[in-house]
Amino acid sequence: MEFSDNISRGRDASPRKRGPVELRRAQARAPQSDQYLLDGADQTHFTHTDPWRVLRIQSEFVEGFGTLSELGPAVSVFGSARSMPGSPYYKLGEEVGRLLAEEGLAVITGGGPGSMEAANRGAVEADGISVGLGIELPFETGLNDWVDLGINFRYFFVRKTMFVKYAQGFIVLPGGFGTMDELFEAMTLVQTQKVTSFPIVLIGTDFWSPLMDWVRGTLLAEGMISEKDLALIHIVDDPAEAVELMIADSAGHIAP
Repeated sequence: MEFSDNISRGRDASPRKRGPVELRRAQARAPQSDQYLLDGADQTHFTHTDPWRVLRIQSEFVEGFGTLSELGPAVSVFGSARSMPGSPYYKLGEEVGRLLAEEGLAVITGGGPGSMEAANRGAVEADGISVGLGIELPFETGLNDWVDLGINFRYFFVRKTMFVKYAQGFIVLPGGFGTMDELFEAMTLVQTQKVTSFPIVLIGTDFWSPLMDWVRGTLLAEGMISEKDLALIHIVDDPAEAVELMIADSAGHIAP
């Protein structure tokens, strides 16, 4: 008796369609889409729903693609936001930005302070193209003053796509978690052949050697990576050598 009552209650609404979706039983009692659109009782709730977020994500991709599509050859430069002006790492970023610009390569950074600002500054002072791809963070104050072409993103994964799609390689200066995130994502994309001929150059032997020792001594030793994976990156101390590797290794770059 209880089972039949449940069936009866489930049949109190006729089946109907909502776009490509077919609704039956209790689901068919859901309000129509136009009701959500036209009902003025709650004017803000829809902006916090997943379908609306999809549109925001789409708009960020469109904005990024449209803005950067004619950028020309470029290199993404990563590094710590905490490097202070005048510090060795900041000066290193300036030199990298300058050398890239002198080779006719646009410089793409995360648009923040520290080493990112330094690379943008070096590019500007060498009359190059300085690009900043910012991200919405609670402790960031916006794009640095040396960004000439800037885009601010809400979503990390959209921003990461732009870093790879419009660059022919990565130069990575000493940095923290964000820098490591970009580094290992780039290594994964190359390892899985999502991008090809995409050089990844780390500057700073003293800084990066302990990490690479762990990669060899643990990941390789435990069989988590193969020997050829170690060839995915170069470690140098000279910014000029880093730029030379960018030019030599990136001729066949294919973006995803």
